[in-house]
Amino acid sequence: MPADVFRLFVFARHAESAANAANMLNSDPSEPVALTARGRMQARALGAQLANLHIDRAVGTRLLRTQETIDIALTEGARIDAYRCWRDHHTLGDRMPHGESIDDALRRYTGALRRLLARKEAVTLVVIHELALRYITAAARTGSSPLKGTAFPNAVPYLFDEPAVRHAAASLTALTWSARSQSGH
Repeated sequence: MPADVFRLFVFARHAESAANAANMLNSDPSEPVALTARGRMQARALGAQLANLHIDRAVGTRLLRTQETIDIALTEGARIDAYRCWRDHHTLGDRMPHGESIDDALRRYTGALRRLLARKEAVTLVVIHELALRYITAAARTGSSPLKGTAFPNAVPYLFDEPAVRHAAASLTALTWSARSQSGH
């Protein structure tokens, strides 16, 4: 292997097992100790964090809990491309697999914007996710859906005055209502 090839090793502790939950120690592979429901959720979350990283090899110990963590993380963590493909074939009102619909998310964003507007601080920092930023920015500017392909780099500030946030909240509300009426709900 050439010396200038970048290699990455991702280390993670296994998700919560029944032994962890019971505050017990288990190091015997012949006594299988499975993940708890919380552990399975943690493993799915790990998969989501690794979803855009091509994993060439995954290794764990002989203990069931490490193998289950790997299996869940790598089979249930969907890549962002899979979401985009799904999105292109569904409406705003359709629920994403194991999640909420865009319509539900827009209602959450609208509620959050209205709660922020009800406060009196002069300057508020709001750290959110790309999807929320994409919709709020488009709604504040034009009152429409976001443009596909618009880049929103990490940790870059986007400044909005109060009228822009009010416009975004109103536009997102209108967007969810128009999506609902188009889907027949």
